[in-house]
Amino acid sequence: MFYVYVIYSPKYSKIYIGFTSDLANRLKSHNELSKKGWTIKYRSWQIVYTEQYNLEEEARANERRLKSAKSREGIWSLINKKIEDGVMSA
Repeated sequence: MFYVYVIYSPKYSKIYIGFTSDLANRLKSHNELSKKGWTIKYRSWQIVYTEQYNLEEEARANERRLKSAKSREGIWSLINKKIEDGVMSA
């Protein structure tokens, strides 16, 4: 299985869109293990959205789609709705 995911940093109001074959370890890497990279500056991260795929090519294609400006608007709408509903913190 392959996953496309969106993580959100409430403290810094940042999002990150990525792809992985091991979602739990990837989130742990973003929050704890990594020593370098963009995401370490904005810890801690929460998963706000995932998509699951059988094929790596499909996951990579949809990761690129989610990174488009129009999709980012939708992601922010989803995050704001979750914050309004009290499902997650701002």
